[in-house]
Amino acid sequence: MGSLRLADGELHYELEGPVDAPVLVLSNSLGTDLHMWDTQMPTFSKYFRVLRYDTRGHGRSLVTPGPYSIEQLGRDVLALLDGLYIEQAHFCGLSMGGLIGQWLGIHANDRLRKLVVCNTAAKIAGPEVWDPRIETVLRDGKAAMIGLRDASIARWFTPEFAAAHPDQAKRVTDMLAATSPQGYAASCAAVRDADFRSQLGAISAPTLVISGTQDAVTPPAGGRFIHEHVSGSQFEVVHAAHLSNVEAGEVFTSHVREFLLTQGA
Repeated sequence: MGSLRLADGELHYELEGPVDAPVLVLSNSLGTDLHMWDTQMPTFSKYFRVLRYDTRGHGRSLVTPGPYSIEQLGRDVLALLDGLYIEQAHFCGLSMGGLIGQWLGIHANDRLRKLVVCNTAAKIAGPEVWDPRIETVLRDGKAAMIGLRDASIARWFTPEFAAAHPDQAKRVTDMLAATSPQGYAASCAAVRDADFRSQLGAISAPTLVISGTQDAVTPPAGGRFIHEHVSGSQFEVVHAAHLSNVEAGEVFTSHVREFLLTQGA
C-alpha cells in the first residue's frame, strides 16, 4: 500500500506479488476502486507483480476539479509507472479503465507489454446519457451517489447473479456510494468526451478484448469493434453484465492469465 505524490495530490496504489515477476497494472471502472479486482488477486499475484490503483476521483486517490479527460487519467498511469521505476507493464482496465488502456495503447505503446480492455468501447454513449448524470450528481451530491448505487445493481450484474450473490453485488456497489460526487462527475465527463474509434489502428501491443453477453452499458458490439480495428487482437465473450471480472470471475481470470502468460499472444 502506498501513494504517489502528483503535482496536484496523491494517487493511491497497492503493489503485490513476486518482486521479479512482470508488472500487471489493474485499472478500475467508473464508480469503483482498486478493490473491484479482489476476485482476481489470488491468481494474478501468483504470476505477476500486481499494481492496483484508485483512479483520480475515486477511492483514496486525489479528487481535483473537473472535468477530467482520459488523457489526464492515462498520464496519471504513466506518472505512477515512472514514480515506481517501472519501464514496461501489462495493463488491464475495465470500462473507464478500458478507455484508459486504449489511450495508453495509442499514445504510450512503448510502456506496454500486453493490453487487456474489458467491458468497454472506443466510444461509450454520448452527452445525452452523461450530461444529466453529471448535473444530478453535482446538484445532489451523496444522495445522488446512493441513488446511483441502487440503480447500478441492474447495470453491473445480471438479475440471477445479484440474487444468488447479494454480498458480492453489495460489496462492489457500495464502492459507488462511497465515491466522491465531484470525482465521479469529473470522471463521467472524461468517459463522455473519449472517442478512439478513428485511432485504434495505432495500437500495436498484443491486445485482448473481453465483453459480457448481458452488458447493456458496453454491449459486445463495442468490444468487437475494438477487436476488428486492433490488428492481431483477441476477442472473448463471457456470460456476464458490465462487471464481468466479478460476475464471471473464474472464467475472466483464466482468459486474462492465459493471454498474458502465452508467448507471442
